[in-house]
Amino acid sequence: MGLLQPESGLVFWMLLSFVIVFIVLAKYGFPVIIKAIDSRKKYIDNSLDAAKEAEQKLTEIRSNGQKLLEAAEQQQKEIIREASETREQIIREARRKAESESKRIITAAHEQAAIEREAILQEARNHVALLAVAISEKLLRQNLNDKESQTLLAERLLNEMNQQANK
Repeated sequence: MGLLQPESGLVFWMLLSFVIVFIVLAKYGFPVIIKAIDSRKKYIDNSLDAAKEAEQKLTEIRSNGQKLLEAAEQQQKEIIREASETREQIIREARRKAESESKRIITAAHEQAAIEREAILQEARNHVALLAVAISEKLLRQNLNDKESQTLLAERLLNEMNQQANK
């Protein structure tokens, strides 16, 4: 016969060996293969579930990270604002203290100048008085050499004092 038309005996033995191989495979091979496929399917399902869970956790972490970042930025802005306010307050306080200190120094300088001016004036008055007394003494000694001039001067002074007392 040929290759395209096999003999009936060959077909029988081929069919019998196919059935035996199929039975052996169905009894011992297919359960192992199905078990391996089921195990692989469970592993893949578990991996997919774990990946979804990891993705959810990653989303939560990103969300929490974003919230923390926003909170940190807000806190940073608050700290900068507080530092700026504190700086401005310190500057205002320093200016106020400087102004009050400068006023105190100027007032003290004015008081000291007034005291020194008064002391200088008093000293000048004393010198003028001493000079006036010295000049008067010299003039009086020259003018009052005789008794009559001394008497006239004394009377005139008494009259002037009486007039001032009456006023």
